Amino acid sequence: MSDDHPACLPVEKLLDQCEVRHERRSGPGGQHRNKVSTAIVITHPPTGVKAEANERRSQAENLRAAVRRLRVRLAVEVRSRTPNSMASELWRSRVSGKRLSINPEHDDFPALLAEALDVVVAAEYDLSAAANTLDVSASQLLKFLQEELAAGTAVNEARRQRGLRPLH
Repeated sequence: MSDDHPACLPVEKLLDQCEVRHERRSGPGGQHRNKVSTAIVITHPPTGVKAEANERRSQAENLRAAVRRLRVRLAVEVRSRTPNSMASELWRSRVSGKRLSINPEHDDFPALLAEALDVVVAAEYDLSAAANTLDVSASQLLKFLQEELAAGTAVNEARRQRGLRPLH
């Protein structure tokens, strides 16, 4: 996978490409909720992907949450044109004996998700072929994709459109 995918960029470089807005939002949070602009909306203009966070009273916490959501949405919605024929160094560092080890909350998760989806798309949604490219078992790849509901849903919808049975 190319490091050009926006989900693979370090946070600072990704934010350099983005528009970040601070907004006020109503809702729970007590009397101080609407006095400061703690809600964060991040837009990635090159792709049009947007994410936001406003559940915390801390602007810094909302920024971290919005960046995380943006990176995951980019991973799910944006495809690289030409994934490599073999797994990236990052991917290989997370694989041992056909098993993938990554916590969905880890900072590397969006980059790995983008790579997995790029390979699945390049393999025309054949999970076994994609798993071979990524040097993991098909069940490990499926489990990984299902860690992010939007990714699993997108893969199943694309498979349905191609007349393939859904993955479970």
